Amino acid sequence: MPNLSARRLAACLALLAGLAQAATGAEIPIVDAKSQPESLTLAPGGAGTFFFGLLADPATGALGECQLTPAPDSKPVQRHTAPRGFHLSTGANKLRWNPPGDNSTCNDFSIGRDKALHITDTANGGIYKLPSGASTAELFLDHRALDGIDGITFLDGTLYGNNVGSSKIDRTPVDASGKAKQPVEILLDQSVKGPDGMPAANGKLLLAENSPGKISVIAVDGDQTTVKVIKEGLKTPTAVDIIRVAKRGAGKALSIPLPK
Repeated sequence: MPNLSARRLAACLALLAGLAQAATGAEIPIVDAKSQPESLTLAPGGAGTFFFGLLADPATGALGECQLTPAPDSKPVQRHTAPRGFHLSTGANKLRWNPPGDNSTCNDFSIGRDKALHITDTANGGIYKLPSGASTAELFLDHRALDGIDGITFLDGTLYGNNVGSSKIDRTPVDASGKAKQPVEILLDQSVKGPDGMPAANGKLLLAENSPGKISVIAVDGDQTTVKVIKEGLKTPTAVDIIRVAKRGAGKALSIPLPK
């Protein structure tokens, strides 16, 4: 996201205070109803904030976010996104990497067992991999099934990604050398729509469905799944994190109990 305005900075500070004090089930207004929070993460101590793709990693003391800058006067509209890294406690800049191409959408992050950062590019249907300590990412997977990829996460060492366009969830096998194989669609016992943020918790996938306004928990057993809706009636939920929800359309975050 471009430089924060004073209004958005104030909103973020209000959110930090709200999250720290929030009781289970409480909604957390972000002062400005037009702020449209896109993503959410929790830092040590329970603090959180919103950006377009956000990940706090206490192990390295880093906060990762996707910065989006529209290309002026571009038709059709294009935008440049850059994964950014900052020090969690000081805010000092640690990393900036510009994906190739004239149009990109850095959307979500996840860290693998090898400590590499995996980054989705929704506009170009790909996943990039930034090895630990590196300053430049490499293309990890480019496949037509990833056209519209949004949320990404590792569950028990396996990489899962969802597609906001096709409303599907894929598993990507990785061979012994670390090379990604062809994505495999996992079968859902009930349909989901507009899948967005998708972290893992308690051995399950948490899923924000932005179109129908739902939060679901997905238990995975091989290629089979069990989908359980745990919250409905939300306005454009785009992110969820153990288990607070960013409601982009309402300018709020919501705290709900984490399923066991």
